[in-house]
Amino acid sequence: MSKKYAVVAIGNAIVDVIASATDAFITAEALRKGDMTLIDAARATELYDRMGPGREVSGGSAANTIAGMAALDCQCGFIGQVADDQLGEVFAHDIRALGVNFTTPPMTGADPTARCLILVTPDGQRTMNTFLGAAQFLPEAALDAALIGDGAMLYLEGYLWNAPASRAAMRRAIEIARQAGARVALTLSAIFVVESHKDEFFALCDDGSIDLIFTNNEEVTAMTGVADPYEAAAALAKRVPELVCTHGSAGAEAYLNGEHARVGAEPVEKVVDTTGAGDLFAAGYLAGRSQGRSLEQSLTMGAVCAAEVISHFGPRPEADLKALVAARLN
Repeated sequence: MSKKYAVVAIGNAIVDVIASATDAFITAEALRKGDMTLIDAARATELYDRMGPGREVSGGSAANTIAGMAALDCQCGFIGQVADDQLGEVFAHDIRALGVNFTTPPMTGADPTARCLILVTPDGQRTMNTFLGAAQFLPEAALDAALIGDGAMLYLEGYLWNAPASRAAMRRAIEIARQAGARVALTLSAIFVVESHKDEFFALCDDGSIDLIFTNNEEVTAMTGVADPYEAAAALAKRVPELVCTHGSAGAEAYLNGEHARVGAEPVEKVVDTTGAGDLFAAGYLAGRSQGRSLEQSLTMGAVCAAEVISHFGPRPEADLKALVAARLN
């Protein structure tokens, strides 16, 4: 059955504040370089006051993936909770301007729209500090069942699994997607998500609720307990029909019902900011698969998109992804 949308995603609706920082600043603030840490409102205010001049751009892992897919001419939808405030208006404007269907009503009288304070060190590594605000309170009532049903795939952001309200909403979304004949994808997002919820994720895989998992070196080893990431990916691939594992500068690989493909990373003149690398990789891969491309071609599209986004500040593409992909594949 033909679907209107290639992917409908559920994720954190976040506005990123990105600033340059030194390694000394990261150490002084007792931050884990390259990691994502959840912070409360007080810590968000404190860190924002101490960090350097920032640039505000719409973000959120799944939203970044959808933005990348929209840049590749894929019709997509997004479900995520913002507040009725200025940053909420910024997020809604930005994602709708891309042609993405976003109809989640803003929340009033509660926490403000989520923001992520991203510190980028001279080596391009990003250290994220996230105040989830309204994003973590996505209720089941905010789900657009018709939108989910119109999607060929439901894409779930692992970060959002950490909050009880949004976790319940995502479980309900899986049921809606299954009833509508849609496939379901899950991105594991971070080690702390895996460590907190891997048993739930395995249960979803084992009962057939998850068709595709996106992961990276650290997440896949945490998920399986296998030290070697390639062996860990092979082990996890036995639990799910389709698996994509990114290996940083070593490229990425995919498994699909016994088929296996691997590609190297695309060359980048200078790594400026790794924010959004995994998100845009997923965008390219999903776009390729939705177009009926092979695993290798889809992985290559993911690598091209990831290379573009790490060549500049911010988690959203700035260059013409369609042209970059066409030049690489043709």
